Amino acid sequence: MGMARKITISVPDELYEKMKSWKSHLNFSRVFQHAVSGMIQKKEELTSRIRSEIDLSSIIARLRKEKIDYEFNITEWGRKDAVEWCKTANYRELQYALSWVPRQDPDRDAQLGDYFSHRFAEYKKRLTSTGQKAHDWLNVFSDKYIKGWKEGVESFWDEVKDKL
Repeated sequence: MGMARKITISVPDELYEKMKSWKSHLNFSRVFQHAVSGMIQKKEELTSRIRSEIDLSSIIARLRKEKIDYEFNITEWGRKDAVEWCKTANYRELQYALSWVPRQDPDRDAQLGDYFSHRFAEYKKRLTSTGQKAHDWLNVFSDKYIKGWKEGVESFWDEVKDKL
């Protein structure tokens, strides 16, 4: 412990008279140090807890927004890719895609597997460069992407079906 410093404190007359009668039994300097030290520690803990909760809640809010943006983008990538695919797909391929029910591994589908393998490989490079682990990537990504892709095919079909 460092050097002790003297300070002056003010007390009401009534307290001063009581302190005088207890002077031989109590070390008021130690009592004061103990009381002030405990109060400061409680205030610091509260302040620290408030700061960490504020920081944590703002971090969580930011991450929630980023998660929504990230998931929306994946779905949007699927939609955009589907529209591009539809532009060159033949009628039979369009009918297959419209009735297609995605399974666990869309990149192994008999008709669309090669297409999805190629698309997934490109996106996997893009996503793993952001630091996300490759094995976490495919489950989250493919569900969102395929959802968007199916929506894109359906939107494209809605635009052209009445004109055929």
